[in-house]
Amino acid sequence: MLRLERLSGDKLNQYIPELAELRIRVFRDFPYLYDGDLTYEEKYLKTYIEAPDSVIVLAFDGEHVVGASTGIPLKYETDEVKAPFIAAGYDIDKIFYCGESVLLSQYRGQGAGVAFFDEREAHAHEVGGFEYSCFCGVQRPEDHPQRPADYQPLDNFWCKRGYEKHPELNTTFSWKEVGETIESPKPMTFWMKKI
Repeated sequence: MLRLERLSGDKLNQYIPELAELRIRVFRDFPYLYDGDLTYEEKYLKTYIEAPDSVIVLAFDGEHVVGASTGIPLKYETDEVKAPFIAAGYDIDKIFYCGESVLLSQYRGQGAGVAFFDEREAHAHEVGGFEYSCFCGVQRPEDHPQRPADYQPLDNFWCKRGYEKHPELNTTFSWKEVGETIESPKPMTFWMKKI
């Protein structure tokens, strides 16, 4: 049985190295194909320690972290995350951004994905002042050469959580993909729901 724990601030410091490795391992798979870097990951994760009202939900098997899910008020995110909402006229102070969820494959199908969303949304409610929750996902073509034959996009899962895809809200993130020598831009589309 997985145990979930919602943490914020300095309590997360001890988990940063483990979380960095976990993110690199999970995001190496399709659709992200991320060729990660531990130094970058540790710096990225510190955002969730330093930003007020942010959260990381950890999934444990015993004492080992096997999954994690991040959330942060949108106003503390990077410009490429905030820009589409500002351009569309949203008040970014009223949006809670769900950064990502990562879970080792052998623990999937046990309810952690649902719990990750529930915990982040509960945190946003407890902080107060948010009208929306959002996240974004990478857009890969159906005929991508590294797309596994059995790959199932998470769109149906996200719809069941009450999220709606907003193609008009999009941005670009850059990272080094497996097989690349330098970073390249990847198109990202946002999903959102009222909370």
